[in-house]
Amino acid sequence: MKHLILFTLLALLSMGISYADIKHDVLSDRGKLGSNYYAYPAKNIKKQTKAPAGYTPFYISHYGRHGSRFHYSEDDWVFLNNVLLKADSAGALTDLGKSLLERTQKMTIEWHNRAGDLTQLGADQHRGIAIRMYKNFPQVFKGDANINAYASTSGRCIVSMAAFNEELRSQNPKIKLNVESSKRIMSFINEFSFDRAAKCTENGEWKQAYSSIWERYFKPEPMMKALFKNQDYVKKNVDPVSFIRKFYEITGSLQGIDNIDYNFNDIWTPDDWYGNWVLQNAWWYGVGGTSPLTNQCEVPSAKPILRNIIEEAEMAIAQNADKKTASKALRATLRFGHDTGVLPLASMLQVEGANAQVTNLNKLAEQWQDFNIIPMAANFQFIFYKSSKKDSQILVKVMLNENEVKLPIEENTAPYYSWEGFKKFYGPALQ
Repeated sequence: MKHLILFTLLALLSMGISYADIKHDVLSDRGKLGSNYYAYPAKNIKKQTKAPAGYTPFYISHYGRHGSRFHYSEDDWVFLNNVLLKADSAGALTDLGKSLLERTQKMTIEWHNRAGDLTQLGADQHRGIAIRMYKNFPQVFKGDANINAYASTSGRCIVSMAAFNEELRSQNPKIKLNVESSKRIMSFINEFSFDRAAKCTENGEWKQAYSSIWERYFKPEPMMKALFKNQDYVKKNVDPVSFIRKFYEITGSLQGIDNIDYNFNDIWTPDDWYGNWVLQNAWWYGVGGTSPLTNQCEVPSAKPILRNIIEEAEMAIAQNADKKTASKALRATLRFGHDTGVLPLASMLQVEGANAQVTNLNKLAEQWQDFNIIPMAANFQFIFYKSSKKDSQILVKVMLNENEVKLPIEENTAPYYSWEGFKKFYGPALQ
Protein backbone atom coordinates (compact mmCIF):
# COMPACT_ATOMS: atom_id res chain seq x y z
CA MET A 1 0.00 0.00 0.00
CA LYS A 2 2.84 2.39 0.87
CA HIS A 3 4.44 1.70 -2.51
CA LEU A 4 1.15 2.48 -4.26
CA ILE A 5 0.79 5.79 -2.43
CA LEU A 6 4.39 6.74 -3.25
CA PHE A 7 3.91 5.81 -6.92
CA THR A 8 0.72 7.90 -7.10
CA LEU A 9 2.44 10.90 -5.51
CA LEU A 10 5.37 10.69 -7.91
CA ALA A 11 2.99 10.40 -10.84
CA LEU A 12 1.16 13.54 -9.75
CA LEU A 13 4.40 15.45 -9.29
CA SER A 14 5.56 14.44 -12.76
CA MET A 15 2.47 16.11 -14.24
CA GLY A 16 3.86 19.53 -13.33
CA ILE A 17 2.13 22.33 -11.41
CA SER A 18 -0.94 21.13 -9.52
CA TYR A 19 -4.16 22.96 -8.78
CA ALA A 20 -3.04 23.41 -5.18
CA ASP A 21 0.37 24.73 -6.31
CA ILE A 22 -1.01 27.39 -8.62
CA LYS A 23 -3.67 28.47 -6.13
CA HIS A 24 -1.05 28.81 -3.40
CA ASP A 25 1.25 30.74 -5.74
CA VAL A 26 -1.45 33.19 -6.76
CA LEU A 27 -2.78 33.73 -3.26
CA SER A 28 0.78 34.27 -1.99
CA ASP A 29 1.23 37.17 -4.43
CA ARG A 30 -2.25 38.61 -4.74
CA GLY A 31 -1.21 41.10 -7.36
CA LYS A 32 -1.38 38.15 -9.75
CA LEU A 33 -5.11 37.90 -9.07
CA GLY A 34 -5.36 41.13 -11.06
CA SER A 35 -4.73 39.21 -14.29
CA ASN A 36 -3.52 41.74 -16.88
CA TYR A 37 -3.47 44.43 -14.17
CA TYR A 38 -0.55 42.70 -12.45
CA ALA A 39 2.10 45.37 -11.85
CA TYR A 40 5.26 44.59 -13.80
CA PRO A 41 7.18 41.88 -11.87
CA ALA A 42 10.74 43.16 -12.21
CA LYS A 43 11.64 41.04 -9.18
CA ASN A 44 11.20 37.91 -11.32
CA ILE A 45 13.91 38.72 -13.88
CA LYS A 46 16.48 35.93 -14.12
CA LYS A 47 20.15 36.01 -15.08
CA GLN A 48 20.76 35.81 -18.83
CA THR A 49 22.62 33.07 -20.67
CA LYS A 50 26.02 34.12 -21.96
CA ALA A 51 26.16 34.68 -25.72
CA PRO A 52 28.17 32.27 -27.88
CA ALA A 53 31.87 33.10 -28.06
CA GLY A 54 32.68 36.05 -30.29
CA TYR A 55 29.08 37.32 -30.57
CA THR A 56 27.99 40.81 -29.51
CA PRO A 57 24.58 42.51 -29.67
CA PHE A 58 24.10 45.15 -32.36
CA TYR A 59 20.33 45.63 -32.74
CA ILE A 60 17.22 45.31 -30.54
CA SER A 61 13.62 44.99 -31.67
CA HIS A 62 11.07 45.61 -28.94
CA TYR A 63 7.31 45.52 -28.44
CA GLY A 64 6.01 46.71 -25.10
CA ARG A 65 2.65 47.20 -23.47
CA HIS A 66 1.94 50.49 -21.71
CA GLY A 67 2.59 50.54 -17.99
CA SER A 68 0.14 50.46 -15.09
CA ARG A 69 -2.94 52.57 -15.59
CA PHE A 70 -6.25 53.51 -14.06
CA HIS A 71 -9.12 51.12 -14.80
CA TYR A 72 -10.22 51.62 -18.40
CA SER A 73 -13.87 52.55 -17.75
CA GLU A 74 -15.16 55.30 -15.48
CA ASP A 75 -18.65 53.90 -16.03
CA ASP A 76 -17.62 50.80 -14.06
CA TRP A 77 -16.66 52.54 -10.83
CA VAL A 78 -19.59 54.95 -11.10
CA PHE A 79 -21.85 51.90 -11.49
CA LEU A 80 -20.43 50.32 -8.32
CA ASN A 81 -20.78 53.52 -6.37
CA ASN A 82 -24.38 54.07 -7.51
CA VAL A 83 -25.43 50.51 -6.60
CA LEU A 84 -24.03 50.99 -3.11
CA LEU A 85 -25.51 54.49 -2.72
CA LYS A 86 -28.97 53.24 -3.63
CA ALA A 87 -28.68 50.33 -1.22
CA ASP A 88 -27.51 52.66 1.56
CA SER A 89 -30.51 54.92 1.00
CA ALA A 90 -32.71 51.84 1.38
CA GLY A 91 -30.94 50.83 4.59
CA ALA A 92 -29.76 47.62 2.89
CA LEU A 93 -25.99 47.83 3.48
CA THR A 94 -24.10 45.95 6.17
CA ASP A 95 -21.29 47.66 8.04
CA LEU A 96 -18.85 46.17 5.51
CA GLY A 97 -21.05 47.48 2.68
CA LYS A 98 -21.00 50.95 4.23
CA SER A 99 -17.21 50.76 4.49
CA LEU A 100 -16.98 49.81 0.83
CA LEU A 101 -19.27 52.72 -0.09
CA GLU A 102 -16.95 55.17 1.67
CA ARG A 103 -14.08 53.85 -0.45
CA THR A 104 -15.99 53.89 -3.75
CA GLN A 105 -17.13 57.46 -3.09
CA LYS A 106 -13.53 58.49 -2.55
CA MET A 107 -12.48 56.60 -5.68
CA THR A 108 -15.24 58.20 -7.77
CA ILE A 109 -14.05 61.69 -6.82
CA GLU A 110 -10.29 61.06 -7.10
CA TRP A 111 -10.45 59.06 -10.34
CA HIS A 112 -12.81 61.36 -12.24
CA ASN A 113 -11.69 61.76 -15.88
CA ARG A 114 -8.67 59.48 -15.32
CA ALA A 115 -10.00 56.27 -16.95
CA GLY A 116 -7.19 54.51 -18.79
CA ASP A 117 -4.54 57.10 -17.89
CA LEU A 118 -0.99 55.96 -17.23
CA THR A 119 0.00 56.23 -13.57
CA GLN A 120 3.38 57.34 -12.24
CA LEU A 121 4.11 53.70 -11.44
CA GLY A 122 3.37 52.88 -15.07
CA ALA A 123 5.91 55.45 -16.24
CA ASP A 124 8.48 54.20 -13.72
CA GLN A 125 8.03 50.62 -15.00
CA HIS A 126 9.16 51.76 -18.45
CA ARG A 127 12.06 53.72 -17.06
CA GLY A 128 13.21 50.58 -15.27
CA ILE A 129 12.95 48.46 -18.40
CA ALA A 130 14.84 51.08 -20.40
CA ILE A 131 17.75 51.37 -17.99
CA ARG A 132 18.09 47.58 -17.74
CA MET A 133 18.05 47.29 -21.53
CA TYR A 134 20.73 49.97 -21.76
CA LYS A 135 22.96 48.32 -19.14
CA ASN A 136 22.45 44.78 -20.47
CA PHE A 137 23.25 45.72 -24.09
CA PRO A 138 25.48 48.83 -23.98
CA GLN A 139 26.97 48.03 -27.40
CA VAL A 140 23.61 48.80 -29.02
CA PHE A 141 23.31 52.28 -27.52
CA LYS A 142 26.83 53.65 -27.86
CA GLY A 143 27.51 56.96 -29.61
CA ASP A 144 24.74 58.59 -31.61
CA ALA A 145 22.73 55.36 -31.88
CA ASN A 146 19.83 55.63 -34.32
CA ILE A 147 16.51 54.47 -32.77
CA ASN A 148 12.98 54.26 -34.13
CA ALA A 149 10.23 54.59 -31.50
CA TYR A 150 6.57 53.99 -32.35
CA ALA A 151 3.54 54.33 -30.08
CA SER A 152 -0.13 53.52 -30.37
CA THR A 153 -2.29 56.64 -30.53
CA SER A 154 -3.51 55.83 -27.01
CA GLY A 155 -2.28 58.44 -24.53
CA ARG A 156 -1.00 55.85 -22.06
CA CYS A 157 1.19 54.33 -24.78
CA ILE A 158 2.57 57.71 -25.82
CA VAL A 159 3.46 58.58 -22.21
CA SER A 160 5.03 55.12 -21.76
CA MET A 161 7.19 55.74 -24.82
CA ALA A 162 8.17 59.18 -23.50
CA ALA A 163 9.24 57.73 -20.14
CA PHE A 164 11.26 54.97 -21.84
CA ASN A 165 12.96 57.38 -24.24
CA GLU A 166 13.65 59.87 -21.47
CA GLU A 167 15.55 57.22 -19.53
CA LEU A 168 17.58 56.18 -22.58
CA ARG A 169 18.48 59.81 -23.23
CA SER A 170 19.51 60.29 -19.62
CA GLN A 171 21.98 57.41 -20.08
CA ASN A 172 23.28 58.70 -23.41
CA PRO A 173 22.25 62.21 -24.55
CA LYS A 174 23.74 61.54 -28.01
CA ILE A 175 21.11 58.94 -28.89
CA LYS A 176 19.08 59.87 -31.96
CA LEU A 177 15.38 59.11 -31.48
CA ASN A 178 12.92 59.05 -34.38
CA VAL A 179 9.50 59.17 -32.69
CA GLU A 180 6.06 58.56 -34.19
CA SER A 181 2.51 58.02 -32.99
CA SER A 182 -0.04 58.04 -35.80
CA LYS A 183 -2.87 56.19 -37.47
CA ARG A 184 -0.33 54.95 -40.01
CA ILE A 185 1.52 52.80 -37.51
CA MET A 186 -1.66 51.38 -35.95
CA SER A 187 -1.66 48.96 -38.88
CA PHE A 188 1.16 47.07 -37.16
CA ILE A 189 1.03 48.22 -33.53
CA ASN A 190 -2.31 46.57 -32.80
CA GLU A 191 -4.70 44.75 -35.13
CA PHE A 192 -6.57 42.90 -32.38
CA SER A 193 -10.38 43.10 -32.62
CA PHE A 194 -12.60 42.65 -29.57
CA ASP A 195 -15.58 42.25 -31.91
CA ARG A 196 -13.93 39.28 -33.64
CA ALA A 197 -12.89 37.90 -30.26
CA ALA A 198 -16.46 38.10 -28.97
CA LYS A 199 -17.67 36.04 -31.94
CA CYS A 200 -15.02 33.43 -31.16
CA THR A 201 -16.43 32.96 -27.67
CA GLU A 202 -19.81 32.12 -29.21
CA ASN A 203 -18.24 28.86 -30.40
CA GLY A 204 -20.30 26.00 -28.98
CA GLU A 205 -17.34 24.02 -27.63
CA TRP A 206 -15.88 27.09 -25.95
CA LYS A 207 -19.22 28.18 -24.46
CA GLN A 208 -19.78 24.73 -22.99
CA ALA A 209 -16.29 24.58 -21.48
CA TYR A 210 -16.47 28.15 -20.12
CA SER A 211 -19.96 27.59 -18.70
CA SER A 212 -18.57 24.62 -16.80
CA ILE A 213 -15.91 26.66 -14.99
CA TRP A 214 -18.33 29.57 -14.51
CA GLU A 215 -20.64 27.29 -12.56
CA ARG A 216 -17.70 26.02 -10.52
CA TYR A 217 -15.99 29.31 -9.71
CA PHE A 218 -18.55 32.13 -9.83
CA LYS A 219 -20.24 32.13 -6.45
CA PRO A 220 -21.88 35.52 -5.78
CA GLU A 221 -23.70 34.63 -2.55
CA PRO A 222 -20.82 35.19 -0.05
CA MET A 223 -20.11 38.73 -1.27
CA MET A 224 -23.80 39.65 -1.60
CA LYS A 225 -24.44 38.51 1.98
CA ALA A 226 -21.35 40.32 3.25
CA LEU A 227 -22.35 43.65 1.67
CA PHE A 228 -26.16 43.66 1.74
CA LYS A 229 -28.40 42.99 4.75
CA ASN A 230 -31.43 41.95 2.76
CA GLN A 231 -31.12 39.33 0.04
CA ASP A 232 -34.64 40.13 -1.22
CA TYR A 233 -33.30 43.61 -1.91
CA VAL A 234 -30.41 42.06 -3.86
CA LYS A 235 -32.77 39.98 -6.02
CA LYS A 236 -34.77 43.06 -6.97
CA ASN A 237 -32.02 45.68 -7.29
CA VAL A 238 -28.54 44.19 -7.82
CA ASP A 239 -27.09 42.32 -10.79
CA PRO A 240 -24.45 40.18 -9.02
CA VAL A 241 -22.63 39.31 -12.25
CA SER A 242 -22.12 42.93 -13.32
CA PHE A 243 -21.33 44.06 -9.80
CA ILE A 244 -18.77 41.37 -8.98
CA ARG A 245 -17.05 41.21 -12.36
CA LYS A 246 -16.61 45.00 -12.57
CA PHE A 247 -15.52 45.07 -8.94
CA TYR A 248 -13.00 42.29 -9.62
CA GLU A 249 -11.27 44.27 -12.38
CA ILE A 250 -11.24 47.48 -10.37
CA THR A 251 -9.78 45.63 -7.38
CA GLY A 252 -6.95 44.36 -9.58
CA SER A 253 -6.24 47.84 -10.91
CA LEU A 254 -5.53 49.35 -7.48
CA GLN A 255 -2.02 47.89 -7.37
CA GLY A 256 -1.01 50.23 -10.19
CA ILE A 257 -2.48 53.44 -8.73
CA ASP A 258 -0.20 55.94 -7.03
CA ASN A 259 -0.60 57.15 -3.45
CA ILE A 260 -3.91 55.56 -2.46
CA ASP A 261 -4.58 54.71 1.18
CA TYR A 262 -7.25 52.05 0.70
CA ASN A 263 -7.84 48.71 -1.01
CA PHE A 264 -10.67 46.21 -1.35
CA ASN A 265 -8.86 43.09 -0.17
CA ASP A 266 -11.10 42.66 2.88
CA ILE A 267 -14.19 42.38 0.68
CA TRP A 268 -12.97 39.22 -1.02
CA THR A 269 -12.70 35.73 0.38
CA PRO A 270 -9.58 33.98 -1.00
CA ASP A 271 -11.73 31.41 -2.84
CA ASP A 272 -13.93 34.02 -4.53
CA TRP A 273 -11.00 36.18 -5.52
CA TYR A 274 -9.11 33.21 -6.92
CA GLY A 275 -12.22 31.95 -8.72
CA ASN A 276 -12.73 35.26 -10.48
CA TRP A 277 -9.10 35.20 -11.62
CA VAL A 278 -9.59 31.68 -13.02
CA LEU A 279 -12.51 33.00 -15.11
CA GLN A 280 -10.51 36.01 -16.30
CA ASN A 281 -7.49 33.85 -17.11
CA ALA A 282 -9.65 31.52 -19.21
CA TRP A 283 -11.24 34.45 -21.06
CA TRP A 284 -7.82 35.80 -22.08
CA TYR A 285 -6.75 32.32 -23.16
CA GLY A 286 -9.84 32.00 -25.34
CA VAL A 287 -9.63 35.34 -27.12
CA GLY A 288 -5.88 35.82 -27.51
CA GLY A 289 -4.19 32.60 -26.54
CA THR A 290 -3.55 29.25 -28.15
CA SER A 291 -6.94 27.78 -27.29
CA PRO A 292 -8.02 24.96 -29.62
CA LEU A 293 -11.63 25.60 -28.57
CA THR A 294 -11.62 29.03 -30.23
CA ASN A 295 -9.23 28.03 -33.02
CA GLN A 296 -6.71 30.61 -31.72
CA CYS A 297 -9.03 33.20 -33.24
CA GLU A 298 -7.08 36.40 -32.62
CA VAL A 299 -3.57 34.99 -32.89
CA PRO A 300 -3.40 36.07 -36.58
CA SER A 301 -3.75 39.69 -35.40
CA ALA A 302 -0.05 39.44 -34.48
CA LYS A 303 0.97 39.00 -38.12
CA PRO A 304 1.50 42.74 -38.76
CA ILE A 305 3.64 43.04 -35.62
CA LEU A 306 5.83 40.07 -36.50
CA ARG A 307 6.07 41.21 -40.12
CA ASN A 308 7.26 44.65 -38.98
CA ILE A 309 9.75 43.06 -36.59
CA ILE A 310 11.24 41.03 -39.44
CA GLU A 311 11.26 43.91 -41.94
CA GLU A 312 12.97 46.40 -39.61
CA ALA A 313 15.45 43.75 -38.50
CA GLU A 314 16.36 43.00 -42.11
CA MET A 315 16.91 46.70 -42.70
CA ALA A 316 19.08 47.02 -39.58
CA ILE A 317 21.12 43.95 -40.49
CA ALA A 318 21.77 45.27 -44.00
CA GLN A 319 22.75 48.72 -42.74
CA ASN A 320 25.10 47.33 -40.10
CA ALA A 321 26.76 45.03 -42.65
CA ASP A 322 27.55 47.88 -45.06
CA LYS A 323 30.56 49.95 -44.05
CA LYS A 324 29.05 52.99 -45.78
CA THR A 325 25.90 52.92 -43.63
CA ALA A 326 27.10 51.18 -40.45
CA SER A 327 27.73 54.40 -38.54
CA LYS A 328 24.14 55.54 -39.13
CA ALA A 329 22.55 52.09 -38.98
CA LEU A 330 19.35 51.43 -37.10
CA ARG A 331 20.27 50.17 -33.62
CA ALA A 332 16.87 49.66 -32.03
CA THR A 333 13.16 49.67 -32.84
CA LEU A 334 10.87 50.35 -29.90
CA ARG A 335 7.11 49.80 -30.14
CA PHE A 336 4.60 50.77 -27.44
CA GLY A 337 1.22 49.12 -27.66
CA HIS A 338 -1.18 46.97 -25.69
CA ASP A 339 -1.75 43.60 -24.02
CA THR A 340 -3.75 42.73 -27.13
CA GLY A 341 -0.51 43.04 -29.08
CA VAL A 342 1.72 41.13 -26.67
CA LEU A 343 -0.58 38.15 -26.10
CA PRO A 344 -1.25 37.20 -29.75
CA LEU A 345 2.46 37.66 -30.49
CA ALA A 346 3.40 35.31 -27.65
CA SER A 347 0.88 32.82 -29.02
CA MET A 348 2.10 33.11 -32.59
CA LEU A 349 5.72 32.67 -31.52
CA GLN A 350 4.66 29.63 -29.44
CA VAL A 351 6.98 30.71 -26.65
CA GLU A 352 7.33 28.39 -23.72
CA GLY A 353 4.69 29.23 -21.14
CA ALA A 354 2.30 30.69 -23.71
CA ASN A 355 1.77 27.72 -26.02
CA ALA A 356 -0.50 25.44 -23.96
CA GLN A 357 -3.14 23.40 -25.79
CA VAL A 358 -5.92 22.92 -23.24
CA THR A 359 -9.51 21.83 -23.81
CA ASN A 360 -10.43 21.17 -20.18
CA LEU A 361 -10.57 24.70 -18.76
CA ASN A 362 -10.62 23.30 -15.24
CA LYS A 363 -6.94 22.43 -15.86
CA LEU A 364 -5.96 25.65 -17.63
CA ALA A 365 -4.68 27.63 -14.64
CA GLU A 366 -2.09 24.94 -13.96
CA GLN A 367 -0.61 25.28 -17.47
CA TRP A 368 -1.23 28.87 -18.61
CA GLN A 369 -1.28 32.08 -16.56
CA ASP A 370 -2.15 35.45 -18.05
CA PHE A 371 -0.12 37.44 -15.50
CA ASN A 372 3.08 35.76 -16.70
CA ILE A 373 2.44 36.95 -20.26
CA ILE A 374 0.61 40.27 -20.12
CA PRO A 375 1.28 42.12 -16.87
CA MET A 376 1.37 45.88 -17.07
CA ALA A 377 4.43 46.97 -19.12
CA ALA A 378 4.75 43.46 -20.59
CA ASN A 379 7.39 43.42 -23.31
CA PHE A 380 9.17 41.40 -25.95
CA GLN A 381 12.83 42.06 -26.72
CA PHE A 382 14.49 40.49 -29.76
CA ILE A 383 18.25 40.84 -29.29
CA PHE A 384 20.33 40.44 -32.46
CA TYR A 385 23.96 39.32 -32.31
CA LYS A 386 26.77 39.28 -34.86
CA SER A 387 30.27 37.84 -34.85
CA SER A 388 33.50 39.43 -36.05
CA LYS A 389 34.21 36.24 -37.97
CA LYS A 390 33.61 36.51 -41.70
CA ASP A 391 30.43 34.88 -43.07
CA SER A 392 29.17 34.03 -39.59
CA GLN A 393 25.41 33.86 -39.14
CA ILE A 394 23.26 36.40 -37.32
CA LEU A 395 21.76 35.12 -34.06
CA VAL A 396 18.61 36.29 -32.27
CA LYS A 397 17.52 35.82 -28.68
CA VAL A 398 13.92 36.45 -27.62
CA MET A 399 12.97 37.66 -24.16
CA LEU A 400 9.46 37.99 -22.73
CA ASN A 401 9.26 40.35 -19.76
CA GLU A 402 13.07 40.41 -19.74
CA ASN A 403 13.41 36.65 -19.34
CA GLU A 404 14.81 34.42 -22.07
CA VAL A 405 12.24 32.14 -23.69
CA LYS A 406 12.54 28.96 -25.68
CA LEU A 407 11.13 28.83 -29.20
CA PRO A 408 9.96 25.68 -31.02
CA ILE A 409 12.83 26.02 -33.50
CA GLU A 410 14.90 22.84 -33.70
CA GLU A 411 18.38 24.22 -33.06
CA ASN A 412 20.72 23.24 -30.25
CA THR A 413 21.87 26.78 -29.40
CA ALA A 414 18.78 27.92 -27.45
CA PRO A 415 18.07 30.59 -26.32
CA TYR A 416 20.16 31.85 -29.25
CA TYR A 417 18.69 30.99 -32.66
CA SER A 418 19.92 31.63 -36.16
CA TRP A 419 18.07 34.50 -37.79
CA GLU A 420 17.66 32.47 -40.96
CA GLY A 421 16.18 29.62 -38.95
CA PHE A 422 13.82 32.06 -37.24
CA LYS A 423 12.54 33.45 -40.54
CA LYS A 424 12.19 29.98 -42.05
CA PHE A 425 10.14 28.77 -39.09
CA TYR A 426 7.80 31.74 -38.74
CA GLY A 427 7.64 32.86 -42.37
CA PRO A 428 4.75 30.51 -43.30
CA ALA A 429 2.61 31.96 -40.49
CA LEU A 430 2.76 35.38 -42.17
CA GLN A 431 1.27 34.15 -45.44
